[in-house]
Amino acid sequence: MDASPRQFDPVRYKQTTREQWETAAEPWHRWGTLLTRWLGPPTDTMLDMAGIGEGSRVLDVAAGAGDQTIQVARRVGPGGHVRATDLSPTILKFAAERARAAGLTNVETHELDGENLTELEAGSFDAVISRVGMIYFPDQQRALAGMRHALRPGGRVAAMVYSTADKNGFFSIPVSIIRRRAQLPPPLPGQPGPFSLGGEGVLEKALVDAGFTDVDVQVVDAPVRVEAAGECLAFEKESFGALHQMMSGLSEDEKTSVWNEIEDELRKFETDGGFEGPCELVIAAGTK
Repeated sequence: MDASPRQFDPVRYKQTTREQWETAAEPWHRWGTLLTRWLGPPTDTMLDMAGIGEGSRVLDVAAGAGDQTIQVARRVGPGGHVRATDLSPTILKFAAERARAAGLTNVETHELDGENLTELEAGSFDAVISRVGMIYFPDQQRALAGMRHALRPGGRVAAMVYSTADKNGFFSIPVSIIRRRAQLPPPLPGQPGPFSLGGEGVLEKALVDAGFTDVDVQVVDAPVRVEAAGECLAFEKESFGALHQMMSGLSEDEKTSVWNEIEDELRKFETDGGFEGPCELVIAAGTK
């Protein structure tokens, strides 16, 4: 029997993550209205903390389907510029289409791994942002070093992440149910994941360790509000590729049973006014 300790494989993880987002690109784009309603206000806070205004040049790392990219592009105006990067070319196509549909000419997309930002011209951006992206980087310090490289002196970086699992029931409940039903081991120390930067002081320390100064942190309550638990389940089932990856070893009947259990558990967040899934975000910003 092989008793060797488990090891995290960052290369395989990155490949799997790219595959997941290639598959989830269309539904993530399709659920854009919910994303705007849910994450729009805390994104404004992140942009304020990054000092983004009229005429700013902004790098959006792990941009996804471009919801926050559009928000930035409107804020910086025609005199500013936004470059949206992601490791999934398909999801960037949706970001580009969305920018064109909005009549925005100050957006460009660039397929690029968030850990390879040193490929960009040094000091070419006033601000760098990453909305719920850094949590999935195997080497977060490498990503932050690349962000620092891309910033001009005095420029600001800002990142948004989920806080701890107990404050994010809308996501942690499905993860815990799947982990139990699929008999998955706990995450390895240092392994990336949804709550990997959410502990008190963790994101702040990451920015300080990367050489950023004047680090500011805000914790924001951002509940997921939809009509019913079934709608939240549909959003996660269609858009959260990692959940499907966790269930890859289960039969179709077992998967159906797991989704049913998740919906039953999510129903505890339903009220007469609809569904309100707990979500708490940590936003941190620092200066180069």
